[in-house]
Amino acid sequence: MHPELIKLEKTFKPSLLTKIDEPFCAQFNVELWLKRDDQLHPIISGNKWRKLKFILDHALYSGADTIISMGGMYSNHLHALAYAGKVLGLKTIAYIRGEAPAVLTPTLADLKAWNMELRFISRTDYRQLRHYKGCQDLPGLKPQQYWLLEGGAQALALCGVAELVAEIDIDFDYLCVPCGTGATLAGLIAATPNNISLLGFAALKNASFLNTDVSTLLKHSKNNWQINLDYHFGGFASSTPELLNFMSAFESKTTIQLEPVYTGKMMYALYDLISKGYFSPGQRIIAVHTGGLQGDRERSR
Repeated sequence: MHPELIKLEKTFKPSLLTKIDEPFCAQFNVELWLKRDDQLHPIISGNKWRKLKFILDHALYSGADTIISMGGMYSNHLHALAYAGKVLGLKTIAYIRGEAPAVLTPTLADLKAWNMELRFISRTDYRQLRHYKGCQDLPGLKPQQYWLLEGGAQALALCGVAELVAEIDIDFDYLCVPCGTGATLAGLIAATPNNISLLGFAALKNASFLNTDVSTLLKHSKNNWQINLDYHFGGFASSTPELLNFMSAFESKTTIQLEPVYTGKMMYALYDLISKGYFSPGQRIIAVHTGGLQGDRERSR
């Protein structure tokens, strides 16, 4: 591991396992736990660090001085990358989906404060960028520039996610995670024994393509996973009063904050599935809190 990355990781806190100890779970005789990756770091929280860790290591050892990536105006990925780039002494450039807003979102304001160069592009051009998968695939890339796909969705991301599984020190039956690009789910699948079931919860609408994307990232075919497409609440970054009310009630009972793009949807889905008898009595479920709370600042203003 690159010395600068080791220095950065020493500032991180442990990602603890927290049992959701409330009457609802006891009623259906299941155990529900949260892997608190939101506690890792105040800025580079959750699965974003997991995915970036070995990518940044590769970039640094490859001699890169600039990382170019892509994302939306509330992107947790870009937020983590911009901060990490500043700490590590790397230049960062981001292609942002859509026109530049008259007032920057809190996320974009942070990116600028951390010296990330923002390039706003049309949605058509943004979709085109998704075709460039490898770190040297982006047309016009200059020497010492490193291309990183949306959400950090590349094979090296799986190595960091695998460390999450190694940290779990209790037996469990299900491992659950929200899905944007599917890279985190792929990393969990690759690192989890075949006798464990994995459930991904799509945060976006019409996301059946994620099954193909996850399979592509995996080196070996496994059949102990599936992606639930039913709890997107209208699409990516969309929410409903029902979802927001659930999140508010959950935080009141547990003091754990969720956000409506990823973890809120996953936890709503798990409560709903538990109430419908999806899980067998006595089973232990671990859900990954993937962080991303910074992206919810606009709603709370």
